[in-house]
Amino acid sequence: MSQTVDRALSILPLLAEGPADLGRVADRLGVHKSTALRLLRTLHEHGLVYRQSDQRYRLGARLFALAQEAMENLDVREIAHPHLIRLNEICGHTVHLAVYEEGEVLYIDKVDSRYPVRMYSRIGRPVAITVAAVAKLLLADLPGPERHAVAEKLDYPLYTARSTPGPAAFLTELATVREQGWATDLGGHEESINCVAAPIRGADGRVVAAMSVSAPNVVVTADELLTLLPLVRRTADAISGEYSGRTPVPTPDRDSA
Repeated sequence: MSQTVDRALSILPLLAEGPADLGRVADRLGVHKSTALRLLRTLHEHGLVYRQSDQRYRLGARLFALAQEAMENLDVREIAHPHLIRLNEICGHTVHLAVYEEGEVLYIDKVDSRYPVRMYSRIGRPVAITVAAVAKLLLADLPGPERHAVAEKLDYPLYTARSTPGPAAFLTELATVREQGWATDLGGHEESINCVAAPIRGADGRVVAAMSVSAPNVVVTADELLTLLPLVRRTADAISGEYSGRTPVPTPDRDSA
């Protein structure tokens, strides 16, 4: 990278700390004020910095617009899919990816298990929102008032004896999920199916999607499936890192499973 470009880009994280005058920018870069001014003027011409009436500079609106546009064009499914395949290769169980949209939690990707017993779930179909592990993660991340409002509006079908019976119990479970950072569905939707899930977070730390591993009791017990939780969480962290632009956590290999 050229020295000029490097210096110009170094100004942006400085201004992210708050407005700064020309002297402070020059001091941080270790350059003469004339050089700092030339760099600031170039960034200003492109809308990346803005000169305030007090002669201090701050980040420009164009920078925020570019960031927003980039985030909107990110496809979490495209980013997550190779990680989901890798996780499936390691554990052999069904892997799901889900998002919360317009009051529903929808599966947007699925990698089927390698054994003959297959789950009925389909991409594009809503999940059983009051019991599914991915739904618990997505709803647990909602702001408190919205979380309570959603819980009060939901129906609570008793799929099994382990299904969530009502809003009070659901909110209690969401609070637990929010604190621990992962979720389970141990026979809540189908007696014979268990599931563990972990969140995928964006750059702001909010949950943008959730991924899970599901398996029937005839293949592994609930306790055995729970031993995969660290693996599931590391995979979710790797996806989060790639999606948010942070340094990604390597997807675990077989030896670490």
